[in-house]
Amino acid sequence: MMRKINIRNLALLAALAVVLPLSASAQDAAAMYKSKCSGCHGADGKKVASADLSSAEVQKKSDADLAGVITNGKPPKMPKYASLTPDQVNGLVSYIRTLKK
Repeated sequence: MMRKINIRNLALLAALAVVLPLSASAQDAAAMYKSKCSGCHGADGKKVASADLSSAEVQKKSDADLAGVITNGKPPKMPKYASLTPDQVNGLVSYIRTLKK
């Protein structure tokens, strides 16, 4: 009985070790989107003044294409964010994926 409890506790701890950092990363990406992107793209990605991030046109782009636009910008309106780390850029790409219609 003690061994089963220990195995269950170990499994629970392992699951939490995976889920908690992912949740923190998702929160970080959402906060970064809010601070860097929502001013032009809107909270839901649909702001008319710029690209609709929820549109099929944007959502069909590869992760690499979206990361490239984030990192290098898209003149004349989209600034480049070359100072972001690859993890931050990937987090933003993942967040943009949550905005699809």
